Amino acid sequence: MNLGHDLLVLLPELILAIGAMAALMIGAMTGDKNSAGLSWAMAGLMVVVGVLVVLAPPATAFHGAFVVDGFSRFANVAILGSAALCTIMAQNFSEAEKQQHFELPVLIALATLGMMLMVTASSFIALYLGLELQSLALYVLAAFNRDSVRSTEAGLKYFVLGALSSGMMLYGISLIYGFTGSTEFAAVAQVVKSSGINIGLIFGLVFLIAGLAFKISAVPFHMWAPDVYEGAPTPITAFFTTAAKVAALALMIRAILIPFPDALHQWRQIIVAVSVLSMWLGAIAAIGQTNIKRLMAYSSIGHMGYALLGLAAGTAEGVQGMLIYLAFYAITNVGAFVCIQAMRRDGQAVETIADLSGLARTRPGFAFALAALMLSLAGLPPLAGIWAKVFVFLPAMRAGLVWPAILGVLASCVGAYYYLKIAKIMYFDDPARPFDAGFGGTGMGIILALSTAWTVLFVIVPWTLVEPAAAAAQALMR
Repeated sequence: MNLGHDLLVLLPELILAIGAMAALMIGAMTGDKNSAGLSWAMAGLMVVVGVLVVLAPPATAFHGAFVVDGFSRFANVAILGSAALCTIMAQNFSEAEKQQHFELPVLIALATLGMMLMVTASSFIALYLGLELQSLALYVLAAFNRDSVRSTEAGLKYFVLGALSSGMMLYGISLIYGFTGSTEFAAVAQVVKSSGINIGLIFGLVFLIAGLAFKISAVPFHMWAPDVYEGAPTPITAFFTTAAKVAALALMIRAILIPFPDALHQWRQIIVAVSVLSMWLGAIAAIGQTNIKRLMAYSSIGHMGYALLGLAAGTAEGVQGMLIYLAFYAITNVGAFVCIQAMRRDGQAVETIADLSGLARTRPGFAFALAALMLSLAGLPPLAGIWAKVFVFLPAMRAGLVWPAILGVLASCVGAYYYLKIAKIMYFDDPARPFDAGFGGTGMGIILALSTAWTVLFVIVPWTLVEPAAAAAQALMR
């Protein structure tokens, strides 16, 4: 093993780890008074690391335990971009709440480090190391608002259920190792190809998928999401929705497609069932919600179902569609949560959908941005959401999954109701008391403007995602 070469391959991750440790030391010595500077420094460091990720050549490290390729580059850029924006949102939130904590950007950076390791992992041991590094930081972030009972409850629920899912995943990994003799993805694939898949491997695969499904809040492992989304601070909810979902789904793609390409018919049945159930539960359960963060939780469950159709296809085209969907979902949700974070009256956060009444007459720009983002999530043309769904439905249909795709289209029609309801409340209901002016600073306004512009204009600039996603999918499936 060439240690120097291995460390160079993981240079972006090392830089982020060193930066997070340095920020932790500075914060411990100077206290919370430098939290704003640390937040901006961490966001800037993530941008620098993102540039290094893009420039990194394909390589492997630590005997193939980590792989840098086009797929990991695409996923890591999406993760780092989302994490940087959520770090800025977190600082804005802290200033609005007058509760500065230097630990917040450090924890986000450490969670992001775990996510980067997850999507570059090429063995089940490396996968689990990255997953636990991410999860330990996320447990604390969910309960970060120590003065809130809801936040404490959210952190406790996420921790208990997360520990259960980790145990299930470890049991699945142990079964896979026991029946193949290896934890390396490529070695497992070779065993499955030469010897076929037996009942022990099928059980291991089921437990592995169950653990991964928890991380993306897919049905039937979704029960934590509504309470955690509602209880966690808004920028942390945004972080769960964007970077954490991108990382978990990218990990799911690599951990299933690379070790088990010759067991497609066995795991496809599970993925299709999880996908259809998630789409429909997300569409139906969100209808009766009055809290917008809980609504976004059920929306997230539904969108994970749509994205999983690309994985069920089991083709490079399906992976491409899934990556496009993930990037669309992250960009749109960052903008949506900027709007949710800006829902404040008299300096206090409000979260009920009824508080948006008549927003188009009191804050027309705010209402337009939120309506555009909601309608894009609904999948209405010509916004980005419709194209993201097309890119996952078409590969599924070409793979013979016609009925799951039809059920997905129908679920999307049902789910459009609650997105349209938000637009109707903003544009047609009597105005409520106006929100506090501004979005909490120029940075937040720029984030919202860029997110909304990309969502509206994606039909003009599809190459921003389609071509990089195609290259990433080919790199994974070659």
